[in-house]
Amino acid sequence: MKRFLALTLGATLALAGAAHAHGPVRLKLELDQKLNATPDEVWAAIGKFEDMGWHPAIAKTEITGDGSVDKPEKSTRILHLKSDAGDPTITEVLSKIQPDKRCYSYRIEAVEVSVLPVTNYASTICVKDEGGKATVAWRGGFYRGFPNNEPPPDQNDEAAIAAVTGIYQAGLDALAERFGKAE
Repeated sequence: MKRFLALTLGATLALAGAAHAHGPVRLKLELDQKLNATPDEVWAAIGKFEDMGWHPAIAKTEITGDGSVDKPEKSTRILHLKSDAGDPTITEVLSKIQPDKRCYSYRIEAVEVSVLPVTNYASTICVKDEGGKATVAWRGGFYRGFPNNEPPPDQNDEAAIAAVTGIYQAGLDALAERFGKAE
């Protein structure tokens, strides 16, 4: 039995080392906030891909396409971020919208890692009904900004998670301020 455990532990460590040698792993994050509003009220505020004015980091949104349910991939938004340093932007493409489920999914097409230290980012934001109160669930999957081993501190896993957490939390906090938190 001890030999089996030692072999299992050795194999696990070898696999962990091999996984690390092949670069980063996909990171995942999900945050949610229950609000003192109906799901329809919250969806009316956040459910339009072409309008991200509810988020405090967004100065303005440019849109191409119409956010169509039939052809969501035709909708692209350019988010202009509030900043004292130039005009940082994030370009996102709508990949799926389900108004009946109060959800949409999108992916980042272009962003400088100095603005957001992630790559291959995809996200979904949904408004769920929990007893007549809205819960906003925001989840994403992404890789850190530096694709190879030994990333610089501003592009490592921790930096990527911290940046995305900051974005989600700022948006959820703004919604909580607007609608109030539900117990």
